[in-house]
Amino acid sequence: MLAYLPRPPTDTSRYGTFPQKPDLPAAPGALVEDGRQQAAATTAKRNAPMPNYPSAPRRSGFVPGEPSLPPSRGSLATQYHRGRPSWCPPPAPQEAGARLYPLHALSVANIPNSARGKTSARSSTIPTPEGLQSRRCKLLEEDSPMVQASKRQRQRYVTKVGKCQVNLGNIQDKKRFLSDIFTTIVDLKYRWFLFVFMMCYIVTWVVFGIIYFFDAWVRGDVGHQGDPEWRACIENVDGFVSALLLSVESQRTIGYGTRMVTANCAEGVILLMAQSIVGSMIDAMMVGCMFVKISRPKKRAQTLIFSKNCVISRRDEKLCLMFRVGDLRESHMVDAKIRAKLIKSRQTAEGEFIPLEQSELNLGYDTGEDRLFLVEPQIICHVINRHSPFWDMSAESLRREQFEIIIILEGIVEATGNCCLATGMTCQARTSYTEDEILWGYRFEPCMSLEKGAFQVDYSRFEMTFEVQTPAASAKELHELKELEQQEHSTLSLYWDHLLQPCALPGP
Repeated sequence: MLAYLPRPPTDTSRYGTFPQKPDLPAAPGALVEDGRQQAAATTAKRNAPMPNYPSAPRRSGFVPGEPSLPPSRGSLATQYHRGRPSWCPPPAPQEAGARLYPLHALSVANIPNSARGKTSARSSTIPTPEGLQSRRCKLLEEDSPMVQASKRQRQRYVTKVGKCQVNLGNIQDKKRFLSDIFTTIVDLKYRWFLFVFMMCYIVTWVVFGIIYFFDAWVRGDVGHQGDPEWRACIENVDGFVSALLLSVESQRTIGYGTRMVTANCAEGVILLMAQSIVGSMIDAMMVGCMFVKISRPKKRAQTLIFSKNCVISRRDEKLCLMFRVGDLRESHMVDAKIRAKLIKSRQTAEGEFIPLEQSELNLGYDTGEDRLFLVEPQIICHVINRHSPFWDMSAESLRREQFEIIIILEGIVEATGNCCLATGMTCQARTSYTEDEILWGYRFEPCMSLEKGAFQVDYSRFEMTFEVQTPAASAKELHELKELEQQEHSTLSLYWDHLLQPCALPGP
């Protein structure tokens, strides 16, 4: 539940350098005389307050007045591909003249969780300079905002392939699944579905085979095999295997002619009628489930692709959030519609915590732009206006937010939506974008060209983006700035009109 709460900004300014003199080897005769002085100096040094030296410069700082644009994905991977930052010094030898210490090493609350257990376990051991310096570099690596953004792996609500990560548990009334047995069987995985499919036939064959053998054994047909004067109820059944073959031949209407039910007994005829009815019901149910499961358009969603990242840039002088969708098949989706949901936890004014609250993102519902003619890849745009949840979000505040955008694309499969069927099968494709997958100040590259009288789509450029000049301020701040400029322009125009107005000449 707490995965989507806003997180505080990362602070890496609590680490600094603490110079210390190198250890000099003492003379053997002075060890006893200077023992007490060294112990007193060590105690005073530990109890003395630690000075706050200036920390290392942060690379992701926000400079007011300049557009804060995230670096490209290639530069981000190149800069943080190595395990140690470029400004973190290598481990110094034991004769180094300066040692590096955390400024708040004595405060347990400021030490990360990964290093807290090790610190408590080794509190009685004085670390070596190499260990202190490597620990500082490790802490700096963990607290670096770019590294945190690349290493942050939190639970998604919907995966990139569209699978909902919600597990239903503690369901008491499970009889509801048996009441809808058809949907329950269709929703099974293929290995369990095939197991149920085979067991339905095998169990009925075995059960009716046992009944046939029991009837033949009770009436004495098994013991009078080859007796021409014996009027058998079930002919040529001398054991369980022959009775099982009779059951299979009767239910599957094979009828080899060697084993059969005669008219000498009424129970044999009733048993044959019951097996025929049960077999027809199993055929109708299992074949229907198999047909529906094979023809479900669930796999059709794998050919509907989404871009890996969202971009935020200006379009028609408005700040917009955009992503790209495409269809890889030549058979298109009929009546395709697209929707977007924002998943974010929040706390109300009364103190109520709402986990994973869903809010709608307008993708052109009022203008009809959410209905797509998905023949070529299209860029879906969400205008960030007063009704958008991103109205107050800037490039800097985007780094501190935690939310997830769910994209739902659904339509009718063209192969099933013809005149032969009353209704076509609806296909739904889903994906999600987290705040780390939104690029501020980027646009998608065009992927269409005109070649030989037809439009050519290059899907190798489907994911490509390029950086554009975009202000780092929020849409609300840009709107207020635009209104202020309009007011100043109107005031200046009135002022100049008043100055340039010709003086009225007196009449004759």
